Amino acid sequence: MPQDARGPDNDQDDRSRIGDLGERIRRARGTRLGKAAAETAKRNEWTGAGRAYRLATEFFAAIIVGAAIGYTIDVLVGSSPWALIVMLMIGFAAGVLNVLRAAAELNAAASQFEDTGPVPDDDEDDQ
Repeated sequence: MPQDARGPDNDQDDRSRIGDLGERIRRARGTRLGKAAAETAKRNEWTGAGRAYRLATEFFAAIIVGAAIGYTIDVLVGSSPWALIVMLMIGFAAGVLNVLRAAAELNAAASQFEDTGPVPDDDEDDQ
């Protein structure tokens, strides 16, 4: 059917359908972007076990590296276990600092998510 044969009423219907389609596309894109943001936030969240594993790994890795450096110095210099003991203590201190730094980083990342505001008191619930 040619364009001329449909008449002006059909043109108006087409425009309203196109406008409605544009509105539905905008809503769908907005929903999709909201879902994508929620998925990204969910991927960036850490579980309690994940946080514990990260902190434990930070701590033990520093101790092992300190012990390995101390042992290597002892073997090269022949200083008995003194370098191992000193570097083990330095590794322990570095591990504590790493855990503090990682915990602060995880807490800062967790606080970026939604702030629900204050929790109501029990007295407010009764009213």
